[in-house]
Amino acid sequence: MIECPLRALQPLEVIPVEPRTTQANAFICHLAQHHYLGFEGVAGQNLRYLLRDCYGRDLACVLFAGAAWKVKARDAFIGWSAEQRQERLSLIINNSRFLILPQVRVPHLASHILGTILRRLRSDWQRKYYIAPCLAETFVERERFAGVCYRAANWLWVGQTCGRSRHDRDHTIHVPVKDIYLYPLCNDFKERLCA
Repeated sequence: MIECPLRALQPLEVIPVEPRTTQANAFICHLAQHHYLGFEGVAGQNLRYLLRDCYGRDLACVLFAGAAWKVKARDAFIGWSAEQRQERLSLIINNSRFLILPQVRVPHLASHILGTILRRLRSDWQRKYYIAPCLAETFVERERFAGVCYRAANWLWVGQTCGRSRHDRDHTIHVPVKDIYLYPLCNDFKERLCA
């Protein structure tokens, strides 16, 4: 069990996870065993981070991938047209997994990790994919989580999902309602997304 003040673990080590490494194995195992959604891999563009404390102990896993195709509240917040969304959706990235390992109980760690990752996320994504993202999004399942760490890390709550899935072409699949949080990765994100 890791229970202590945050300062006792610092500086944290942020490891960008590369495929077929020991860090990749740890990342996959942690998410598969401990994240409520599990982990069966991710297709397309993505960045994986493994976070360790100053003693080399694994603390957390963070995954960013491509954005959701249509999100009513996000799209209204941005104010873009369907054509603009189709052309510029690659400028949004989705925090699809965030896991603090269950044996880690450190106040303020989650928001500190989010802040640490967000400071480097845009340049890491650009270095890997030659695209400078403007906005990060995430979806927080309301019945499981309150989204406190996202709000503490200055993410903006913009609404909630309508309880549908991207696989729900016939409007028959019901999924949990999720809060939608956004984080601007540059000051002029709306201008860039709506250009």
